[in-house]
Amino acid sequence: MIRDSRADDIDAILDIWLSASIQAHDFIDSAFWVAKVGDMRDIYLPASQTRVYEAAGKVLGFYSLYEGTLAAIFVAPGSQGQGIGSVLLADAKTQRPRLQLTVYKENAPSIQFYEKHGFTVAGEQTDEHTGHAELLMEFSRQPSTGS
Repeated sequence: MIRDSRADDIDAILDIWLSASIQAHDFIDSAFWVAKVGDMRDIYLPASQTRVYEAAGKVLGFYSLYEGTLAAIFVAPGSQGQGIGSVLLADAKTQRPRLQLTVYKENAPSIQFYEKHGFTVAGEQTDEHTGHAELLMEFSRQPSTGS
């Protein structure tokens, strides 16, 4: 089930974010991600709308929206490949008519995931925190055509 996050979800969200970030971004030193946990807890998550995927009372994934940006979407490493990310992304797409995100250019599996779900590359930039190239990707819901 997908639901709005609650205060008592924070530890699970941070654990998922850290472990999945380290796994997905093996081209960045894990110390970088460890150093960012406090910012996630104190700055980024409180500023965002965060929803979680919960099964059997356990949070297995989450996404965070900041205005029109999909700022984060992560699934616990042990639960990846089961469609949870697709369900989370589908839910995120119902929250805003347009979404944009950035993804590291070196993270080919995530780029393919976003493309599979209708995102297109809109540009390229350098992440100021890591110096790595990232793609700007966008998704727009097609306006419904009435008959």
